[in-house]
Amino acid sequence: MLTADVASQFASIALRHLTREYPNSLLHVLADDNDAVTPRQLHPVFYGSYDWHSCVHGYWLLASLLEHFPSVPQRETIRTTFDAHLTPERLAGEVAYFERPTARGYERPYGWAWLLALQGQLHRMAESGDTDARRWHDALRPLADLLVARFTEFLPKCTYPLRVGTHFNTAFALALALDYARDVGNAPFAALLNDTAVRWYSEDRGYQGWEPAGDEFLSPGWMEADLMRRVLPADTFLSWFDAFLPDLLKGQPAAMFVPATVSDRSDGKLAHLDGLNLSRAWCLRQIAQALPENDARRALLANTAHVHLTQALAQVEGDYMGEHWLATFALLALMAEPD
Repeated sequence: MLTADVASQFASIALRHLTREYPNSLLHVLADDNDAVTPRQLHPVFYGSYDWHSCVHGYWLLASLLEHFPSVPQRETIRTTFDAHLTPERLAGEVAYFERPTARGYERPYGWAWLLALQGQLHRMAESGDTDARRWHDALRPLADLLVARFTEFLPKCTYPLRVGTHFNTAFALALALDYARDVGNAPFAALLNDTAVRWYSEDRGYQGWEPAGDEFLSPGWMEADLMRRVLPADTFLSWFDAFLPDLLKGQPAAMFVPATVSDRSDGKLAHLDGLNLSRAWCLRQIAQALPENDARRALLANTAHVHLTQALAQVEGDYMGEHWLATFALLALMAEPD
């Protein structure tokens, strides 16, 4: 369960790496010698947490904890950190980076989606009367608007979805972006995301479940199903889900029900598999709650989620290759706890 103690643990983990500049994995195109600068010079806000997208969702994690646990012991440190970084001046530097000719596809689609998730979280907090969150939200707005425009330009010409279980997974990106669009009331953007999901996935049948691959942190199958749960009316989703995983009650495809094994957590790619177990639990919990109460699949998915979550939670804290990001996916799974 997501308790106050767990929230405090996650906050401590995130605060340890949010402004830790090194080690740093840069996806940066050098146009000339002047581009060979430090992460902090390139990204005035999101320079920590090993890479740009992990830093963004580290902010999301802390903002989410502020909303759900307003008395978390680290609350003043969190607010001070946000005040120092989520400023118009610093975020103008992030916008400038995305406006570089070489950055057209930078962090597409994973980082784009997480930035919108952060903005959606700040929007909810601001709407509830948090004046600090309103200030952070307004400072972040230019970057969020830029990425909405990037999605809007990109999705109509993206003929095929990406079904991998890593950062390029398009179902994950659409899911987070759709949650954002609904949170902020951007109906045209929500319609584009909805239509894209239907175009890409609505005809999928008999998913084979050849997963996981060796470095995946998302399940292509469960993630797609969780996206379609968001997109389709309830009855239509049930029909789609029946066809997508017709042998689910037989525990097939079997690999989708067994937690992944991690052989070396100091290897950043292999450590992704701890994240797979967490993200599967997140998807499974949400899909289970979308099924009718008398549907036998509901208990199967909930139990499978419990097994995955139990195994993975112990790995959230430890080696930096996992620690700089795993708490985010643990929080997603824990917040999806059934009522």
